[in-house]
Amino acid sequence: MSTILSLLLLLAATHPPLPAAEGMTAADRQRLLAHLDMTESWLVSELNRLSSAQLGFKMTPESWSITQVVEHLAIAEPQYWQRVQDSMKQPPNTEKLPATDADILWYGIDRTKRTTTGEARVPTGKGDINGSLGVFRKLRGEMKEYAKATGDDLRSRKLLEGNMDVYQWFLMISTHSQRHILQIREIKAHPNYPGS
Repeated sequence: MSTILSLLLLLAATHPPLPAAEGMTAADRQRLLAHLDMTESWLVSELNRLSSAQLGFKMTPESWSITQVVEHLAIAEPQYWQRVQDSMKQPPNTEKLPATDADILWYGIDRTKRTTTGEARVPTGKGDINGSLGVFRKLRGEMKEYAKATGDDLRSRKLLEGNMDVYQWFLMISTHSQRHILQIREIKAHPNYPGS
């Protein structure tokens, strides 16, 4: 865990301080942007120079291939991003919410508890890696631009149908990607993973 925290601190340090905007602290903004940058760069790095056989390899007949993992991200992130936008239309919330930022960050690291995704986010198997990665990166750029410039108070809004504030959900979008990057690494570490 110390390696990941060190990387986050390094990424945060490489971003020059942004002007303070109403609603989000400079520290929250820097952490969010660093995490979004980190997970995007990790995903791109994991996919670099993979062959068709590597992209299509499945550890079991029921498990996802790397191509399907990336297709899932391309399907899920727009849905998660829409929840940010819909939740920000709600009035400010004064309720004490149980989720913590540490919970959200740990979600990205801890793959000991596996869950299945909702039907609307299951990969179809018809997506190609370049198309899915393009969708992911285009939306990631939009999210980073919003995170850089917004004056919205994300902490004061509760996530619709959730137990966290909107800032935490925004961070969770990135930690969700991190979980799937770890999944890609697990696929690559499988003894039957093709060499090229």
